[in-house]
Amino acid sequence: MRRQVQAQALAALVIVASADAAQGQIDVDLELVLAVDVSHSMDQREQLLQRDGYVAAFLDADVRRVIGQGPRGRIAVTYLEWSGADTQRVVLPWTLIDGPAAADLVARQLAAQPVSRGHTTSISAALAFSARQLKESPFRAARRVIDISGDGINNAGPPVDLVRDGIVADGIVINGLPILDSNGHAVDDAELPSLDTYYSHCVIGGAGSFVVPIRTEADFAAAIKQKLLLEIAGIMEAPRMIRAQNEPPARVFDCRRGGWQRQRPESRWHRWCVAIGICEPR
Repeated sequence: MRRQVQAQALAALVIVASADAAQGQIDVDLELVLAVDVSHSMDQREQLLQRDGYVAAFLDADVRRVIGQGPRGRIAVTYLEWSGADTQRVVLPWTLIDGPAAADLVARQLAAQPVSRGHTTSISAALAFSARQLKESPFRAARRVIDISGDGINNAGPPVDLVRDGIVADGIVINGLPILDSNGHAVDDAELPSLDTYYSHCVIGGAGSFVVPIRTEADFAAAIKQKLLLEIAGIMEAPRMIRAQNEPPARVFDCRRGGWQRQRPESRWHRWCVAIGICEPR
């Protein structure tokens, strides 16, 4: 019964937002997509730590205070899980957070959802799906951010740098939460210098974009809170953070590791990117 009441309350928030959107988009300080990796390399414990970190963040007094300090005192959030090129699931639809009651409800709703698990890791498809959520949002904000977490490199779908560049060109900022193994690598590519370096050069982009790496299980809650505080407040600099360029970063190393991404010509990937509304026609 309690879960039913929570679901009804959340549905009411979404319905109100949708009704207002029919009259015009709702102005908020930030539209934030939380895109969470649930690929096979993420074990259940890591998935629960990740989910619990977001639940704790929305219950946190500092996060709530920063939300209230914006010009409008409200943000819009959607939470989705992703793995392979065809596997994305919206766990929390676009929801307005305009005070403690709404933040409480979001936290409870996230905590009540079962944790899913996929297979491959398509960061590119997750970014494209996240960008579509922003385009279809009933809200409007000067700042639109995709916050993506993951423990591996892009190993399915189109090249991640191609999709990233198209999204950044549309004025969307992409931040990263790379989850490193004990040596700092991606779990599926031990030859990579470090996963946070890969995210910095190949995944994130836009003005003020950053990565906050998770190096141990003990880092999950603090890293998620830090990242949300930075994103909500629009702060550009903080400790333990790798800054990105205002423009899409130069490829210092190969963002298309693995021959599978080169089996199709660049023109075909670009047509795909144009078809889903991420890239501009050439």
